[in-house]
Amino acid sequence: MTVHRGGWRIIFVVWVSCSLLVWLILHSISCLFIAFPLVALLIFFMGFVLFFFRVPSRRIPEGDSLVTAVADGEIVVLDRVYEPEFLKRECIQVSIYMDFFNVHVNFWPVSGEVTYYKYHPGKYFLAFLPKASELNEHTSVCMKTEYGDVFFKQLAGTFCRRIECYAEPGKPESRGKQCGIIKFGSRIDMYLPLDADIKVSLGEEVRACETVIAVLDKKRLKEASDRR
Repeated sequence: MTVHRGGWRIIFVVWVSCSLLVWLILHSISCLFIAFPLVALLIFFMGFVLFFFRVPSRRIPEGDSLVTAVADGEIVVLDRVYEPEFLKRECIQVSIYMDFFNVHVNFWPVSGEVTYYKYHPGKYFLAFLPKASELNEHTSVCMKTEYGDVFFKQLAGTFCRRIECYAEPGKPESRGKQCGIIKFGSRIDMYLPLDADIKVSLGEEVRACETVIAVLDKKRLKEASDRR
């Protein structure tokens, strides 16, 4: 396990601030029954911040047509919807909600070329609410694969004020590599082709890189080969 590169500055600020507060408490509060709980709380917070920016080692399943989870969390939406921003067609939406204790580093769900990226400023409604998908601050990314397009959003939540995304249109990316991070509670919306074979269910806990969300239709590859 490593620490996300974008977290070191926050970790440094938090650790220095908490260390100064610990020193101040120990030198200004003589009652141990008050000082020790406060110190313990600050040390716990320091550990939690380090824990939050962890990047775990994951085993990536083999298979070119697999779509794996972008993030850790719970499946809160699994439905057929119309995607109006880029794909402009009906898709299968799979949404993953992350709480404070989930890994918040995000990973590419497929291998392919980034064909679209856009940042959308917005509100900070609770991430599991349906309206959050359109109204909250978010990024939108589309990846082109031999089996079809995979579109996904990184959504900010009520306590999230920072989304990082490494998408660059025209750049090829590999499934399981880091694609960004959402800091604190948030959500991922994935939009898959209608013929994708969905492998998860509503309420299921998933793990980024390891959980197979869907298998894309391999007939697309054969049709593309026949056209060539």
